[in-house]
Amino acid sequence: MKYSAIKLEEKLAKFSEHWSPKIIAQMNDYHFKLVKFRGNFIWHRHTDTDEVFIPLDGEMSIEFRDGKVDLKPGEMFVVPKGLEHRPSAQNECKIMLVEPAGTANTGDAGGDMTAKDNVWI
Repeated sequence: MKYSAIKLEEKLAKFSEHWSPKIIAQMNDYHFKLVKFRGNFIWHRHTDTDEVFIPLDGEMSIEFRDGKVDLKPGEMFVVPKGLEHRPSAQNECKIMLVEPAGTANTGDAGGDMTAKDNVWI
């Protein structure tokens, strides 16, 4: 068997669109996804799961109805299930998300910004 590391920069170079997570690995029932942010996403919640945000390059915020958290590389934040939130980034930010397989990026909101599911790079 051949073992090799997943090279995050190589994976990030394979796409340019914003708000469209791409799966790079699976651990048990969880997906590790890369996504590029710029601007504001939509308000949404994930009623059945927490969601982990890990900035790799750039800075981002996660807004809540009663506050926000700012994140930069080397930091992470877990959004608890059921908590309405809106990710945003003034400039492009490259993020790793960790969430259960099959989790829609728009949670309960749906709509035009819902990314295709199960897209691997």
